[in-house]
Amino acid sequence: MAEFVLVAGAWLGSWAWDDVVPALRKAGHGAHAVTLSGLAERHEVPAGQQIHVQDIVDVVERGDLRDVVVVGHSYSGIPAGQAAERIGDRLKRAVFVDSNVPADGEAFATYWSAERVTALKDSGFWPPLAAEDYAGQGLSDDQITRIVDGSTPHPAASLTEPAVLSRPLGELPATYIKCLLDGETPSPDVLELLAGERWELVEMNTGHWPMFSQPEELARILVAAG
Repeated sequence: MAEFVLVAGAWLGSWAWDDVVPALRKAGHGAHAVTLSGLAERHEVPAGQQIHVQDIVDVVERGDLRDVVVVGHSYSGIPAGQAAERIGDRLKRAVFVDSNVPADGEAFATYWSAERVTALKDSGFWPPLAAEDYAGQGLSDDQITRIVDGSTPHPAASLTEPAVLSRPLGELPATYIKCLLDGETPSPDVLELLAGERWELVEMNTGHWPMFSQPEELARILVAAG
């Protein structure tokens, strides 16, 4: 039995995994959906990227979880990748769902323009997407409404703080799930990791939010990876 620790991307909370968790538990696994600090029901909690890393580690340590599969989606691949490293021998595998991956000393917004980063810092938040931004991602109108209505502004500090890794990310056993409606190939940094012996690629014929568009298929892939 694996223990899945599920972390959704920007603007989302643990609720984003509501259609995935039952399938994982039905398959006999533990499933622990995480709401990161500063988001959803925790929107008033101060947050930064290293706080988000600790949020994930805390779920593992408080539950004394073993055989952990850390799952990071989109933005959350960055804190999830760091957390996967920090939980040591509790880790079974890391899974990155169409996500960014951490690089030591780099932030999510490292390659944003200076003007965009300044605006982000001035506002303190990254505003959620509008409904029209989800077009072409394999989502129904009801699914888009669910995402938009549930989203909260994303704390800026989590996007500007640098990642901290003590060893190469490619040393972790990992699966990268590429959602093809959001681009046919992973980013160059992910392709480099996939060239190593410990990373594998799985493709899904859906958009960037598969926990909404194809939750049962995503759960099946997670179980196979774990």
